[in-house]
Amino acid sequence: MLPPTTPRNRPRALILGMALLLVPAGARTEEPAFSKKTHTYKTADGVAIRADVYRTDDRQVQPAVIWLHGGALIVGSRGAVPRQVLDLCRREGFTLVSFDYRLAPEVKLPAIVQDIEDAFRWLRKQGPKHLRIDPARMVVTGGSAGGYLTLTAGFRVKPRPVGLVAYWGYGDVDGDWYTKPSTHYRKQMPLVSKEEAYRAVGGQVRTGTEGDEQKARGRFYLYLRQNGLWTKEVAGLDPSRDRHKLDGFCPVRNVSRDYPPTLLIHGTEDTDVPYEQSAAMAKELARHEVPHELITVKGAGHGLAGGDERLVSEAHEEAAAFIRRHLKGRKEQ
Repeated sequence: MLPPTTPRNRPRALILGMALLLVPAGARTEEPAFSKKTHTYKTADGVAIRADVYRTDDRQVQPAVIWLHGGALIVGSRGAVPRQVLDLCRREGFTLVSFDYRLAPEVKLPAIVQDIEDAFRWLRKQGPKHLRIDPARMVVTGGSAGGYLTLTAGFRVKPRPVGLVAYWGYGDVDGDWYTKPSTHYRKQMPLVSKEEAYRAVGGQVRTGTEGDEQKARGRFYLYLRQNGLWTKEVAGLDPSRDRHKLDGFCPVRNVSRDYPPTLLIHGTEDTDVPYEQSAAMAKELARHEVPHELITVKGAGHGLAGGDERLVSEAHEEAAAFIRRHLKGRKEQ
């Protein structure tokens, strides 16, 4: 954990807490030496579900960083890769893979998790020969909902990744923070009507969103948080009756001694995903003696917004060091 300091009080630029994380790669000019190829790893509901693979143009088998995007499982796409993650992979000779997955509420949480499991099966099958990836050396990372999926990969993906980096993620999907109306979103945002919320969703299954559609679906997310309906609409289960069915989708209830080494990063003033979510994961990891670290950025909100710039920079440096350590510390198998 980083030493505490007093952060500067800067206003938080909140565009729905599920934020599209860090610095997106959409405006990036790709360098020829580190190019992107898009693959379809699965077709479901008549929709091609794709992965972007970034790597240097050589024949060497490389370790891989897997990015899982955020967006409350409702919005977002594989294109929103943080600049620092891309730069790390380019600099260190890692392949970067960014997966799409089907989005809620058109599909529910079990189908989303199935997509992630299938994505890793595809990666392990295609990796060595076609993608030139060493499937024995993979670190998974993501932010917010992507952080949740990262932690889920820690117990649902087999063989297990060598490490996980969860940025402001969460370990349960049925806590009060998701199943009861959010005081923050009811006070800080105008209330969204049911009619407006549901007008934005339904119909064709989506694997990515942008522009006006993303904004409209963001209003749907806001409605769910204002009314405590996220779990019912996204998981498709009633947390008051179906808690046992949700156990398999809650990383905090599935930690074991062979869970991968994990780095957690979270701000103490996060009003979208409570800091306590990462703290609870750290407690479970410690109880099972899993190597881990929780980097606390005091005073920072969701996405580390408003946090002290030095602490935010140090947190990202710690994440890069963790990834290097776990990918370069293992030999190809």
